[in-house]
Amino acid sequence: MGLLDQTLTEYYDGDAFGNYQFTSLEDIITNFTIAYVGENKIIPKIKRTDIAFHAQRAMQELSFDTFKSIKSQEFDVPPSLVFPLPQDYVNYTKICWTDTAGIEHPLYPTRHTSNPRAYYQQSGDYKINPIGKLTLGSNIVELDGDYSDVLVHGMRVTSPNLKPTNWIHEVTTTNGITSIRLRNVDGDNDTDKQALATTNEELSIFRFNYLGHGLRLANTKRTDTTLTANGAIGDTQLNLASTSGLKVGMFVNHPSFVNNNDIDDGRGAIKIIGVGNTTVELSHPAKYVFADGDTVGFISNDQVSKTWNNFKTHDATTNSTVDEYDYDDDIYELNVGGRYGLEPAHAQVNGTYYIDGLTGLIHFSSNVSGKTVIIKYISDGLGKNSEMIVHKFAEEAMYKSIAFAVLSTSSYGQNLVPRFKKEKFAAIRTAKLRLSNLKLDELAQSFRGKSKIIKH
Repeated sequence: MGLLDQTLTEYYDGDAFGNYQFTSLEDIITNFTIAYVGENKIIPKIKRTDIAFHAQRAMQELSFDTFKSIKSQEFDVPPSLVFPLPQDYVNYTKICWTDTAGIEHPLYPTRHTSNPRAYYQQSGDYKINPIGKLTLGSNIVELDGDYSDVLVHGMRVTSPNLKPTNWIHEVTTTNGITSIRLRNVDGDNDTDKQALATTNEELSIFRFNYLGHGLRLANTKRTDTTLTANGAIGDTQLNLASTSGLKVGMFVNHPSFVNNNDIDDGRGAIKIIGVGNTTVELSHPAKYVFADGDTVGFISNDQVSKTWNNFKTHDATTNSTVDEYDYDDDIYELNVGGRYGLEPAHAQVNGTYYIDGLTGLIHFSSNVSGKTVIIKYISDGLGKNSEMIVHKFAEEAMYKSIAFAVLSTSSYGQNLVPRFKKEKFAAIRTAKLRLSNLKLDELAQSFRGKSKIIKH
């Protein structure tokens, strides 16, 4: 029975060109069941779900170093010099930028910089300890400097003369001096949040979040705008004078959007989940009413370290900003007479990058800004149902891999395991040779260049 189930007209009028070279994973599982499973066969009995598991694992392993890498993505590097990795990314094979002629210029990874986590520090400690001016019977605390980037949710305040479980409810900064208004988690009234004495004393301000108890990211950025409509308890949408500079993931800094009892650990902090032309959608509803004309702040929690900020702002085309250190930049610039020798990894002018595995972002050097970059990468072949296909050159390798995995994890057929281990690796070697796609004429054409005479 033939394998083609469509006419030439149906094929050329469609868009699934070249599919005949592949076999679906579902067919692989069915064919394996027919050939290997049953009475008087190598595997007497096994569930189809078990075969599917081993088939998917085999496909993952073959995708990493046997199957051809055909996935790629093109994008323009934004001014931020940061771009997220593809959704189904596992590892890259090549990253390059293309010029106006469509020629690819390879980028090389840098090993001499990174974007480490940057925490807020005061006097070397990972905490905020301002001096607060307390007034007996008041819930307003005046701090000794500008702390305008503290959050009105998720940040707790303690001191000997404050009752416990106080949270920042409002933040105002005037002439470089920040004042905070406190409330308890319930927020019903202010009588039990008032200071117990009039004094100046050190406060401890901290938050609970995924970064750890009492820690807060540095380099936060606050963007203020104005509300243009009144709001009620339970509203999740804000009408704003401007949404410029706002983006999904920013924290909302307004007293109407404070901790509810179910999010009082800070991990459920109220954030932007959608940005429109004049509106933003929030992750949690308002707990108190808010009024037209109120100022609302949005704080970005981007993880930007001094190291990454210095790297992206450094002019990679010149060495003028690093003359005092007298070293070669990742973009090769020779300090004449200052150094001897050359590091080949840096002897190129195309640009550099590094991948931050923690955040899933690619960071580029400044001379790649605005360029069209291509990332060619490998996945595990299991991202989508349409991707779960196997090239026919590697079909036998799939069968042998599944058989070896099933036998090696079962209580029967252990005597067959060494045999199928050899057959598995032999089939994989054959698949690699076939998929390498070597052609005699193309090899001969490349070798003709060896006869060139190079003058010195």
